Amino acid sequence: MFELLITMTERIGIIVTIAFIVTRLRFFRTMLSQDKLSSVQRLQAVLVFGVLGIVGTYTGITVSTESLAVNKWMLQVSEDEAIANSRVVGIAMAGLFGGWKIGLGAGLVAGLHRFTLGGFTSLACGLATMLAGILASLFRKKNEQISVSAALILGALAESLQMLIILLLSRPFDQALNLVTFIGVPMIVANGIGCALFLLIIRSVVNEEQKAAAQQAQTSLRIARKTLGYMRQGMKPESAEAVCRILFEEVKASAIAMTDDRVILAHIGIGDDHHAPGRPLQTEVTRHVIEQGELLIVDRHQIQCQMRDCPLGAAIVGPLKQGGETVGTLKFYFRSKKDITHVTTELMSGLSMLLSYQLEAAQLAEAKELAREAEIKTLQAQIHPHFLFNALNTILSLTRIDAMKARKLLRSLSDYIRQNLTAAAAEKATLQEELQHIRSYMSIEETRFEDKLAIQYEVEESALHTIVPPLTMQPLVENCIRHGFRNKTDDCIIRIRIAGKPSSGVTVSIKDNGEGIPAERLQQLGLQMMESSSGTGLAVFNVNRRLTLMYGASASLKIKSKESEGTEVVFHIPPASSAADDKFK
Repeated sequence: MFELLITMTERIGIIVTIAFIVTRLRFFRTMLSQDKLSSVQRLQAVLVFGVLGIVGTYTGITVSTESLAVNKWMLQVSEDEAIANSRVVGIAMAGLFGGWKIGLGAGLVAGLHRFTLGGFTSLACGLATMLAGILASLFRKKNEQISVSAALILGALAESLQMLIILLLSRPFDQALNLVTFIGVPMIVANGIGCALFLLIIRSVVNEEQKAAAQQAQTSLRIARKTLGYMRQGMKPESAEAVCRILFEEVKASAIAMTDDRVILAHIGIGDDHHAPGRPLQTEVTRHVIEQGELLIVDRHQIQCQMRDCPLGAAIVGPLKQGGETVGTLKFYFRSKKDITHVTTELMSGLSMLLSYQLEAAQLAEAKELAREAEIKTLQAQIHPHFLFNALNTILSLTRIDAMKARKLLRSLSDYIRQNLTAAAAEKATLQEELQHIRSYMSIEETRFEDKLAIQYEVEESALHTIVPPLTMQPLVENCIRHGFRNKTDDCIIRIRIAGKPSSGVTVSIKDNGEGIPAERLQQLGLQMMESSSGTGLAVFNVNRRLTLMYGASASLKIKSKESEGTEVVFHIPPASSAADDKFK
């Protein structure tokens, strides 16, 4: 028995080695990171885990049920022989990571294969393999990590189930009992160890992904900080060259280039003798990215450089967008396509989006100079750098401990930035759009402040189509956090109430339980800008000015506040102005 245990443990090493190779495959890593698999991904998972089960069968050891003689290599199975194997490892992992459907599917593949081989336990082992996948799915806990001890117990239970089914189905019973007595303990121990080792390999893959994501986020933050000032100057050769030099230092690429929709703006690295700034676009790939607005990975043939001996053999080309249109490209060049890694591709995707946001900011800054009203709207639409970096730092920390929450928060940040940029160019917005903007903003702030901050909504659906100036409510909510809760450490609550109907007028109230506003400041707030250590009052002044310009004095802000008790800001949209126009119907 001890010799069989040693041999079984050796064979487990083969399965674990194959498992390690499988985890290197791109589709397998993608499967681990997704909450829901497509039909194709499910089929791939069933086949991969099923094949692992078949390999576990072929690396097994044949045992005679009459003499208990052992043949260490399974060449064929006679009617009086059984197979001591590690088939259950692949099937148990299928159910553990994919649920009962993938577990059952992989069990069917490996179980039917085992049945076709014949032998004393062919029916029992084939049935037990199918049931093992379902048993493993019971150990699966969605959004929770599986412990190594749970995997060890699972492998042992799955193999114990197989031993029980052999006793129930295989005949004569005496031979079945002798066989289980001989192979039971070695197979239970070996397969338990195999499942635990398989889980450790999976964990190493997940840790690698999280580490790479954290490093990528750190690089993106560093690049964002360095390039912000240059990209705000717009798509100019000088700013493009400065940005490319920054990226060349941060990214392991042979060359970095940036273009607008007509010419090369900058090129840093090898190939700069013919990919020179000022020259017209040379490749069809660049034109394709500008037309389609999609990231492309290309090789030497697709680059189609006019220089025969060009050292640039591959490239990642990402779109740079402004106002929803592709206005240029960012390029990472490499000597060959094998130098392009998954991390580099993801970094390019993030940077092209980040630089596009910075170009949007540059466009807003330029519009600010055109008129006083544009200046006010642009200032209102800008995102505070501290808020942006705090949000990105929060996302960065979550990538290591809660990847799902980090993805949701990143989506909220993207929605918030997009809504800011959209509102800056709009003349009107509905209260429903304003609420969506606040929800995106608050999902970020509530995560940052954990359980210290909460927002409550009391909204009548009939009021949501009411028209207001864009960015009316979010600055008031932001004021609650920045000023009302400045010195408050817990139990910070914001209440938003929207009541009424377009036919009778709509009232909006934003109330906090913060530290309140001093009486002398309260009298001037909203009527003029004020310089003080706590702020200028520009946000309130802006909102009040635009409300009164659009709807008259009756829509102006009414502010009630008591020190240490909180502040309430109320405004009323009169009936004549409440009906939504065709744009919002």
